[in-house]
Amino acid sequence: ARARILSIRRLIVDVYENLKKAGIELPEKLAAAGLYKPVNQAGNLLFVSGQGSMDKGVHLTGRVGVDVSAEQAQYAARVCAINTLAALEAYLGDLNRIKRCVKILAFVAGADDFTGQAQVVNGASQVFIDAFGEEGRHARSAIGTNSLPLGLTVEVESIFEINED
Repeated sequence: ARARILSIRRLIVDVYENLKKAGIELPEKLAAAGLYKPVNQAGNLLFVSGQGSMDKGVHLTGRVGVDVSAEQAQYAARVCAINTLAALEAYLGDLNRIKRCVKILAFVAGADDFTGQAQVVNGASQVFIDAFGEEGRHARSAIGTNSLPLGLTVEVESIFEINED
């Protein structure tokens, strides 16, 4: 019965309507910055490579507590999640094929004494909840680091489950 309820609910939920309600517009997917696939599928799981804090061609850079505030970093995490959705859409063609967000792993560049990674990464988590409702809630790790590629403030990698067609 639970599976039937979930499948009925998925028919009602339209990710694009949810994004519109949340004021989220998807950008073009980011180009791979190395020798990797942006999305790699194994069975019904999609592994999304780390998506950086790049907003409309602008690199959101700096370390939290040194160059940027926690609020600015939270926005950067939000941008990473939006870039994740763009990569998924480019791969799948339709975000409504996604069943749920399984897990995210986020890296936050910060000062040595910065300990607010979890609050920063809430910016990314909220995007997935806005997009997929309860199916957007996920397991998560928020890791602090001294630097990220290109000097970015945040990078988020993720795992999604798609509906079996």
